[in-house]
Amino acid sequence: MEGFTAVFERGEDGWWVANCAEIPEAITQGETMEKARENLKDATRLVLEGRREDVGKEFEGREMTKERLAARKS
Repeated sequence: MEGFTAVFERGEDGWWVANCAEIPEAITQGETMEKARENLKDATRLVLEGRREDVGKEFEGREMTKERLAARKS
């Protein structure tokens, strides 16, 4: 599995509402679908960065090892 699932829906005001199925906190909008996609990429990145910072604080002062986990391609 690679990447995330983006869901786009036309809002009542005509703008596109976008969210990431795997990261519910990542939700945004854009006047066009392209702008909503761009904004969703930023929102997803910001949520993940925030989570990484939180994890860093949680394990601060503890002996640990961190490594990147890559999804296996099927």
